[in-house]
Amino acid sequence: MTDRVAVVTGAGRGIGLATAKRFLAEGWRVALLDIDLDTLTRTVGDLGGETLALHCDVADAAEVRAAIGRAAAHFGRLDALVNNAGTAVFKPMLETTPEEWARVMAVNLTGPFLTVQAAAPLMAETGGGAVVNVTSISGLRASTLRVAYGTSKAALAHLTKQQAVELAGLGIRVNAVAPGPVDTAMAKAVHTPEIRADYHDAIPLNRYGLESELAEVIYFLCSEASSYITGQVLAVDGGFEASGIGLPTLRNARRNL
Repeated sequence: MTDRVAVVTGAGRGIGLATAKRFLAEGWRVALLDIDLDTLTRTVGDLGGETLALHCDVADAAEVRAAIGRAAAHFGRLDALVNNAGTAVFKPMLETTPEEWARVMAVNLTGPFLTVQAAAPLMAETGGGAVVNVTSISGLRASTLRVAYGTSKAALAHLTKQQAVELAGLGIRVNAVAPGPVDTAMAKAVHTPEIRADYHDAIPLNRYGLESELAEVIYFLCSEASSYITGQVLAVDGGFEASGIGLPTLRNARRNL
């Protein structure tokens, strides 16, 4: 595996960084792509292993082609692509501006379209590879304040299936993970104690996920261990998407038995 190469977008922090570290731990060479140059530079400087920093806006087609091409030229091949870069606007639907809607769609949906379009021919040159798109539980379950974000992630789930069907003939597998609440820096900053309590009540495992847990699943879907899996959207959410109503009441009742 030591000759394998992965590109991870949104890799300056959070799930993207945890995923890059997971690949590096297995001896992969990793190109870390992010729009935040300062954070990306610090991150790559702190990592061991063979890495490459790629400053890029995934919504810009020319930048994407250049960045993906640079990664392949630098390392000599491309085996995995993780589309983790994303953005969100948490506002009521009637207050979300067309500009905000367009930017969320450009990053969360058009970005993975552009990166896969650039990466697939390069993967095919060495026999194929794997793509993992990071969607969200918000693409599977509607909630307030997420009209742009949730819709973009739902569309990304379908794009994953389109990519899987069309690229299978090139030896490229495409899957997605849909994280539930994860203890990222963003979640810690914006989730009040009340919101965290609500999530705990709704999640059968009764906790937030860890960035490292998402990275494990993403790595699995890029590895040979998942060689017969493509076109799937896997919720990594502690059971959140599967659960219905009444969970806190039932949990308390069980304790009283």
